[in-house]
Amino acid sequence: MQKHASSIDFILDTVSTEHDINQYLNLHRLDGNLTLVGAPVKPLVLSSFALILGRRSVAGSNIGGIPETQEMLDFCGEHKINADVEVIPVQKVNEALFGRHPESCRALPA
Repeated sequence: MQKHASSIDFILDTVSTEHDINQYLNLHRLDGNLTLVGAPVKPLVLSSFALILGRRSVAGSNIGGIPETQEMLDFCGEHKINADVEVIPVQKVNEALFGRHPESCRALPA
């Protein structure tokens, strides 16, 4: 991931299990933001230097629990709003992203 350092403005982290967020902080440009919406049980370890030296920030958002999710599903059902879902193997992610909108998609190797 070193070759992608300081190349991203924003990352939306949806991981809800323990993971190292510091490796992602270094990917951010000056004033970049990492927003957490997953909720790991254990607190995440955060490098203050990665934040301070790059003027980076970490934020969190409660995007909704079970009642909010049910309300959204009910609304979609009442208004005949359907999801268009395609399940693909992880090995085909880059092909799926770059094949549809190559000018606006960028995937980073893990």
